Amino acid sequence: MKEIVTVQVGGFANFVGSHFWNFQDELLGLAEDPCADSVFKKQHLDMDVLYRTGETQQGILTYTPRLVSIDFQGSLGSMSSHGTLYNHEPTIPSDITTWTAGVSTHTAERHKKNLFLQSLYEEQDRAVDKSGPQGEYQDKDIVESLGKGVKFWTDFSKVHYHPQSLYELSGLWMDAREFDNYGIGRDALSHGLQGEEISERLRVFVEECDRVQGFQFMVDDSGGFSAVASELLENIADEYSNTPVLLYALRAPESYVNLGKRKQTILRSLHDAVSFSRLASYCHLVVPVGLPSLSTSRASSFFCIEDERPYHCSAVYAAALHSISLPFRMGSLAPTADLHYVSGAVDVGDVVRILSGQSRRNKVAILDMAMPAPSLTGKESGERLLNNLHPVTPEITEDVEDLQAVETMTIHGVLGPGGHPASASEVKDTIHATYEHTSTRPKFCHLSVAHSPLPIPLPFPSIFKNVVGQRGELLENPTASPLLKGSLEVHSVPMAVRLRSSSAILPYLENRLGYLRRYGVDRGAPGAELVRSWGFGKDELEDFGEALSKMINELKPHSEVSSDSD
Repeated sequence: MKEIVTVQVGGFANFVGSHFWNFQDELLGLAEDPCADSVFKKQHLDMDVLYRTGETQQGILTYTPRLVSIDFQGSLGSMSSHGTLYNHEPTIPSDITTWTAGVSTHTAERHKKNLFLQSLYEEQDRAVDKSGPQGEYQDKDIVESLGKGVKFWTDFSKVHYHPQSLYELSGLWMDAREFDNYGIGRDALSHGLQGEEISERLRVFVEECDRVQGFQFMVDDSGGFSAVASELLENIADEYSNTPVLLYALRAPESYVNLGKRKQTILRSLHDAVSFSRLASYCHLVVPVGLPSLSTSRASSFFCIEDERPYHCSAVYAAALHSISLPFRMGSLAPTADLHYVSGAVDVGDVVRILSGQSRRNKVAILDMAMPAPSLTGKESGERLLNNLHPVTPEITEDVEDLQAVETMTIHGVLGPGGHPASASEVKDTIHATYEHTSTRPKFCHLSVAHSPLPIPLPFPSIFKNVVGQRGELLENPTASPLLKGSLEVHSVPMAVRLRSSSAILPYLENRLGYLRRYGVDRGAPGAELVRSWGFGKDELEDFGEALSKMINELKPHSEVSSDSD
């Protein structure tokens, strides 16, 4: 088996991760539920790729994500950093006293569990004690409760975590708005042994694997957590140099708020340039994810999203990341009978080689998604599906024609004629035929297909418009209702996602190179002292600029490459 180790770093990354693991937990539950839709009975996915088995001190078997999550101290809400499965004995104060002055103790008030978490824990208690009292929580009340307010990513998490998974950065009781640049994140790890503690937790999960296929990083790179991720990635590059790293650079819409002041503009611009340069230097593939306004984008045509609520935006992005990960756990080529259900298995290394190892070496990919993906019915159904793929990567050129573009695509759970799930072979035939008859097809496309759609767990936000049906189908005659739909009305959704290596990413790279030169490197650059305080000298900044120039030149036609960008 080829395992994946997942790392989530920073607030928004953990919001995305919480939804991501909810999807996995839902798949596990539906596979064992005799009343569940039959489409989830034959998933042909090896969940051990993402999960690990264990055992509590009481001999109870556990199945938890192979995950290290890093966030602020106090970011876990009502959840303990040791998880809920394993008994943790609180630290007993030592009788040895070396401090003779006065001591004051400050204890933060414990956060109360919301209605969803109360129902979750009571359900687990009833599973152990059958004679216990029956809960009175209604799913409708739980959904409404989550809709009114989610403060922490743990507020909607339905997953059990290993005691080594959740790490809180000590001493960082601060607002995320204060932790807003690379330098402050670097300072946070410069004192103490927190960097080594995080690496040691990661080591625990890696060393119990048979053969790691790759690391999956979700990083909130809008502030100081990009520096935290960079230090961990540097250690990974030293210890596991041959293991591919796939990194999602995630940003919430609120991180794009225009601060107006020139000083803040310089700080944000230099952070973007330095953060990307450092993260990219240790990764095999970087996928920037997060639009300034998801609510007004074409990617959210069938949603009603509040951009200021991470609970909403992270759910959409997590759905895309879930879909990308499906081919990583399809395993080796299934028997012929199973080709009806899954096709196109690849591992992390395969995706890296496809997107960055072709005729040009580009390590930055664009993410497109269609949620829900349209049904494969009627003429031009393949073209309609491809036209519904919209980018959730910021700062790109849309509708650019790139004859050297390569891509990987995953389509799962799409419906065919009569509303029946389309087989893997039907999907492949449709997409291949569509590309055969289009003039803008990529140089190469790897297609992966799965039969099962995206399951919608109970704590998924109510963001679907009325046009979306129970199985994610697009209704011709939706009911006239002002209410949005959630997990009680929409049970599953067909998905299509695409990672592509294309010159459309050039504005993203050119912007960062421009920021670096204008504010950090050029003579009299107004941010030179700022980046010096972050620990970067001019030579390092010039190295960043050279690496960015090389990425840009790889994507430009040779005739357009100018000598001043070498």
